[in-house]
Amino acid sequence: MIITLTANPSLDRTVDLGGPLTPGGVHRIASETIQPGGKGVNVALGMQRAGLDVTAILPAAASDPLLGLLEAESLTHRASRVAGRTRTNLTVLSTPQLTTKLNEPGTTLTPTEIADLEHLLLSAVGPGDLVMLSGSLAPGVPVDEYVRLIDRLRDRGARVGVDTSDAPLDALAAALPTTSPDFLKPNAEELGQIVGVRGDQLEEQAAAGRLDGVRDAALMLHHRGVGAVLVTLGGSGGLLVTQGAAWYCPSPVVPVVSTVGAGDSATAGYLIARVRGEEPGRCLARALAYGTAAVGLPGTTIPRPEQVRLETDRVVRL
Repeated sequence: MIITLTANPSLDRTVDLGGPLTPGGVHRIASETIQPGGKGVNVALGMQRAGLDVTAILPAAASDPLLGLLEAESLTHRASRVAGRTRTNLTVLSTPQLTTKLNEPGTTLTPTEIADLEHLLLSAVGPGDLVMLSGSLAPGVPVDEYVRLIDRLRDRGARVGVDTSDAPLDALAAALPTTSPDFLKPNAEELGQIVGVRGDQLEEQAAAGRLDGVRDAALMLHHRGVGAVLVTLGGSGGLLVTQGAAWYCPSPVVPVVSTVGAGDSATAGYLIARVRGEEPGRCLARALAYGTAAVGLPGTTIPRPEQVRLETDRVVRL
């Protein structure tokens, strides 16, 4: 069983202006979509569409419209009840190929609501399960929540992946190697946050073929106990470190419709390959293929397998 936790889910509203965004101006919306969101939800959708057995766990009120959207997607999910509403994340698409994101912080969870969410997650997990802890933490949740959950999930025999940023990522990095996930999925900015460099510099170096900085930072995390580190580098591709070695795959040049959900799609692609027992280079190729497919789709649309083009010949071992 694969289980994702989305501690701060969202309704993802995407509006397309069909033209440039002018600060202070008045704009007319050419089109809009509303989709279920949050990193764990996105990853679960990608894996479910690939035919894998997955359950998304999240906090939501019984009447929350998010649950209706999950039902419409036929995504297996379980929700712990909370009093507040799900936040709305707004993505504004404008020309030339510009994506502007406005994310709400989310409703503050009470200690009881946090305990209920933890109980729901832990009661769903058994030996051999793969658990993905994804995204930001709702206000009120301690910044070391993922650190504490890794230990408790490991006690149940589960494998644990994490994709987060900001204070929760700092807390996780500080806990290494005493507490370390089996899988970590930073982007360039998040990797830079851990090692103290600018993420855009890592992307620029990768685009110029200088991969030492990204590779060495990912290897450092690997040597501190993280089983596999998948670094997404935007248009510069991605790098995977696992089993003491590193692989790199560049991104093909494709038209960009929306970058929202591309990193989550890459996570889903990697986990699909890992669950199927594919070798590391192929895992990386599938991750990049899913991320590439996502940027060509509107809003927070997560690719289906038939929309993904796998190019294993682009992968190189460093």
